[in-house]
Amino acid sequence: MSDTSQPQVGRRRFLTSAAAVAAAATVPGVAGLAAAGKAGAATRPNILLIITDDQPKHTDWATQKTVDWLGGQGVTFSHGHVTTPLCAPSRSSIFSGRYAHNHGVRNNASAYSLDQNTTVQRHLKQAGYRTGLFGKYLNSWNVADNPPHFEEWAIEVPVVYNDGQYNVNGTVQTIPGYSTTVIKGQTLAFLDKAATDSRPWFAVVTPKASHEPNTPEDKYADTAVPAWNGRPSVPEDDRSDKPVYVQNAAKTLADGQAARERQLRTLLSVDDAVQAFRDKLRALQQLDNTLVIYIGDNGFQWADHGLLGKGTPYSPAHEVPFYLSWPAAGLAAGTTDNRIVANIDIAPTILDAAGINPTTPQDGKSLLSQFNRDHLLVEWWKQGTAGVKHTWASYVAKDKQYVEHYHLHTDKNGTVSGAGDVTFREYYDLVDDKYQLTNKLYQATPADEQDLSIPALAAQLAADRSS
Repeated sequence: MSDTSQPQVGRRRFLTSAAAVAAAATVPGVAGLAAAGKAGAATRPNILLIITDDQPKHTDWATQKTVDWLGGQGVTFSHGHVTTPLCAPSRSSIFSGRYAHNHGVRNNASAYSLDQNTTVQRHLKQAGYRTGLFGKYLNSWNVADNPPHFEEWAIEVPVVYNDGQYNVNGTVQTIPGYSTTVIKGQTLAFLDKAATDSRPWFAVVTPKASHEPNTPEDKYADTAVPAWNGRPSVPEDDRSDKPVYVQNAAKTLADGQAARERQLRTLLSVDDAVQAFRDKLRALQQLDNTLVIYIGDNGFQWADHGLLGKGTPYSPAHEVPFYLSWPAAGLAAGTTDNRIVANIDIAPTILDAAGINPTTPQDGKSLLSQFNRDHLLVEWWKQGTAGVKHTWASYVAKDKQYVEHYHLHTDKNGTVSGAGDVTFREYYDLVDDKYQLTNKLYQATPADEQDLSIPALAAQLAADRSS
């Protein structure tokens, strides 16, 4: 990234009035927090981190209680992203505040590559927080292995919606019932202990929704979902300007509609759980001094460009719902923050709020600071020998996106070396072409590339990938 300074931790800066936001009009939302002053919260905040699975943007219909609470009385990040659109790499970035090329979890099979010393839970537990994890942890993590730096946990084998197998505080057992309901109950029990345990707490709640097979709770199995007739990128019949795997994609509008319907129905139960957490915090009189962060671990394409799922450089795959609330900090109700923010910013934000200086490196920035990046690195590695998607990396800004696809060099042992040879490039004007229909680098001339500042974008992307 072009902004490589370490996050400013140990300071908490809070919004004091609407005038503070107006004064920081170029950096709206949370960044309008007062640049100095005494913390608004008398004690370190509790922290509730909710991470959904494969939840794309534009799913508000299914999460109205969540939106009303965290959006209506907190902050909505309008440009929320993940830096690798895949479950385990993204979750590792959330926990560590680092890009996947730095934390090492580049696919769903490498959960044990994460240096647990770098995680936010390690820092918080060491600082005296009571820590809990409930739901999915990292893909390929053996359910019998206890998650490091959590005092209590109930982690489940992914992805099972009914009668799943859980490791509950070291004991592997089958718990009957719908997974979101089980996870909700485990979390509420953890929160209840705050009535007798005065320590601040950190709870990570990770329901399976809305990951495939998108099995809804029985009571929502037949719930009518609002009609959706696609968007211009669904299915985009002419994809001759895109990589071969996209040209060969064959998913239809009907496929996208069916996936959307299943996902929304599973998210209704998540919304119920979030409401239960809010009610519990209110009953415990801890609602005001609890920092709540909600994010999807990656987005999902509903047949955009003929593709279902994630793992591509296109916006629906890496744009996610992203909310933050912390009433005791004086956050303005219903604020929209227009900065480019990402999953790598969550760990720095939490540590900043708790007044903890991290002892390990982070690529993200505290959302409570005045940072305002002009672009974000989004990256992906080809998954396995039979994968159809190439390794790629992308420069993502509000007004444009530049993508490079690579052929990586491997030795006889399969070890990758070097940054790879560029095999295909894409450039999209996100102002006039937000659905990414026209790749301006397809059949572009050298003069066209100069007009689009491609040499400079390529140089910045190379720097981002190596930083």
